[in-house]
Amino acid sequence: MTTEPDTQNEGRKLTGRHVLTMFVGGFGIIIGVNLFMAYNAISTFPGMEVSSSYADSQTFDERRAAQEALGWNASVEVPGDGTLILHLVDDSGAPVYPAQLEALLTRPTNQTEDQLLELTRNRGAFVAPAEVGYGRWRLRLTGMARDGTEYRHNVTFYHSG
Repeated sequence: MTTEPDTQNEGRKLTGRHVLTMFVGGFGIIIGVNLFMAYNAISTFPGMEVSSSYADSQTFDERRAAQEALGWNASVEVPGDGTLILHLVDDSGAPVYPAQLEALLTRPTNQTEDQLLELTRNRGAFVAPAEVGYGRWRLRLTGMARDGTEYRHNVTFYHSG
């Protein structure tokens, strides 16, 4: 009894060149994805939040307690007509009238769509023209209460379109 040679796998040998190609291709994909992710992480990072995190942390508890004592609550509404409505009320639900208030509308991941809003009072709320597209947004509020208490608050919200 003679056996015939297996002709189906002839010409399909795994050579050193094939292994090298797979090795270089696999690691090339990994390195390429890592470079892409690193570039996106660096290009969308908005930068430094505070000049010295240590110095900022030294008074954090006092500032937080003073701000919580204000009892202010902030919420955002985007009706879809090119405006943003900020409701800033105290614990009793009455509108708050701060001495100073600034609002910066940002995306949490990048700063290309940042908008410094011009807030005006309208029926107990703050209203500002804003271009708010689909997705997650953050409204950064900074200001001063009439008694001199510093106010800083971030309102993160999702706009569906």
